[in-house]
Amino acid sequence: MFHLGGLGLIPLGLLDNSPLPIPGAMDVATLVLSARQQQLWLYYAVMATAGSVVGGFVTYRLARKGGKAALERRFSRRTVDKVCRIFERWGFGAIVIPALLPPPMPMVPFLLAAGAMQYPVRKFLAALALGRIFRYMILAYLAARYGRRIIAFIRVHGHPVALGIIVVLLATAAVVFYFWGGARAKRGRRK
Repeated sequence: MFHLGGLGLIPLGLLDNSPLPIPGAMDVATLVLSARQQQLWLYYAVMATAGSVVGGFVTYRLARKGGKAALERRFSRRTVDKVCRIFERWGFGAIVIPALLPPPMPMVPFLLAAGAMQYPVRKFLAALALGRIFRYMILAYLAARYGRRIIAFIRVHGHPVALGIIVVLLATAAVVFYFWGGARAKRGRRK
């Protein structure tokens, strides 16, 4: 994908905003590409935004055809109700805010909710594009400005940094699994 440069961000955006997303992949790709070629940071930000908007639109269209029933098949009733309440209250903001925030903020439920609730296409695209362009411009600029220094630091101190990241990810996964698994078990016992 790195050999494709900015064009590789388009298919990655399709995957990143699909019903089976790859959290953080678009962010990492944008960061690495912008750090490697600092003069092209704006190009990478625009391409990441384009890929993300195209991917988000595909998910939106799928949900629009499936309606609210498609949401209920994919997520629990509680999650669907929560997302729909947020979406009904905030509308435009319910798309812009998750589009701005990095993982683990889930974007796909809001894309699906927008489609299922028949949110107007133009408003949806404007909100998604606005949130994503700000996010990727900030990421690309910071990577272009400071990326080489950070990569050099990781090369020198790579093993402790990588080990620390792995430990934090494993601990986070264990905590999420514990609480998520416990909640599912309680729901299973109630039925």
